[in-house]
Amino acid sequence: MEHITLLLAIVVVTALVFDFTNGFHDTANAMATTISTGALKPKTAVAMSAVLNLVGAFLSVEVAKTISGGIVNENGLRTEVIFAALVGAILWNLLTWLVGLPSSSSHALFGGLIGAAVMSAGWSSINGGTVVTKVLLPAIAAPFVAGVAALLATKLTYRINRNITDEAQLKSTAKGYRAGQIASAGLVSLAHGTNDAQKTMGIITLALVTGGVLAPGSNPPVWVIASAGLAIAMGTYLGGWRIIRTMGSGLTELRPPQGFAAQTSAATVILASSHLGFSLSTTQSCSGAVMGAGLGRKGGVVRWSTATRMFVAWGLTLPAAGLVGAGAEFLTKQGPWGVAVVAVLLIAGSGAIWTLSRRKPVDHTNVTAADAEPAGVVTTAIAAVSPPPVGMGVPELKTTIPAPAPSSEAPADPPRPATV
Repeated sequence: MEHITLLLAIVVVTALVFDFTNGFHDTANAMATTISTGALKPKTAVAMSAVLNLVGAFLSVEVAKTISGGIVNENGLRTEVIFAALVGAILWNLLTWLVGLPSSSSHALFGGLIGAAVMSAGWSSINGGTVVTKVLLPAIAAPFVAGVAALLATKLTYRINRNITDEAQLKSTAKGYRAGQIASAGLVSLAHGTNDAQKTMGIITLALVTGGVLAPGSNPPVWVIASAGLAIAMGTYLGGWRIIRTMGSGLTELRPPQGFAAQTSAATVILASSHLGFSLSTTQSCSGAVMGAGLGRKGGVVRWSTATRMFVAWGLTLPAAGLVGAGAEFLTKQGPWGVAVVAVLLIAGSGAIWTLSRRKPVDHTNVTAADAEPAGVVTTAIAAVSPPPVGMGVPELKTTIPAPAPSSEAPADPPRPATV
């Protein structure tokens, strides 16, 4: 710790800021379906997720080693490159949060790192094989695998319960699935801490290696693990309410059995990838699982217009964050004044995005407001010809709208005669 310079300290703090944005950006991965189905209240859900994110940060360092010693060549890498990469990742995270799109914080970080490294030392500084096998291929496979698993799990769930028609049994079964949702949401939160907190650990470790504090190939120190876990937990507790709304009700309408299937499928995929050292996007895994669960219920509707915007954001994440990271690195190469300019631009850009978000705030009080866009012609037609199953497909009424009280100022309308 005594060898950390001012620039290295700035990079470590910036990395923890990214970790913080990762927390509130990705809270929806674990808790959006749990909140939308009413299994947990919003504030309770994010508090539970924050604690489990912190615990998950201490379970493994395989993903951290992939980032710190796999994607880019450590030898000759400047500390300023890490700073520039983080700037690109943070700004992309905030921009997609503003518009409520669940893009990948992981790919934002990778894009910023690749762009900054290429600007600094050329394409030879990138380990192309690692990028393809441990970043790009998992990015394509994860949402598909999680989606198929959730679709099959949802179909199996409804098939098992297809003969349940008694109202008391339906309510009891729904309570059971809500309890399962809470457990599976906790598993996703644990997986998120295990996978995503490690990305920041890897970046800080990489910065410490470039600054000469650690030897190449070193594991993250304990203080790095603890600080990364705390930062992502704090961000998670604040809750990325805009993205929670999109994931919870913007993609599809979920019921407790679907939420349970989606979260269990996503958690399984994320934990397996963490064990293998694949730096998986938890956002893409959970989004794929949500869509799979939506398609798995007969009569379920996926809002493909929202899904399309989400797919576009996924595709833009790597290049967009890479361009910002490259531009930031171009400035930091000019010397200390360039680093200062990049820091000012980061603060100004973050402040501007936050100011724009205040025009139409979303928080725990209105995150479940039903203002999602229409489903569209195609999906509505599919739902019309494939009605929900008779048993568990019956929606539960949460609110009763009372009839208006008779007014004392105006007489009631007389009854209209029946017409044939």
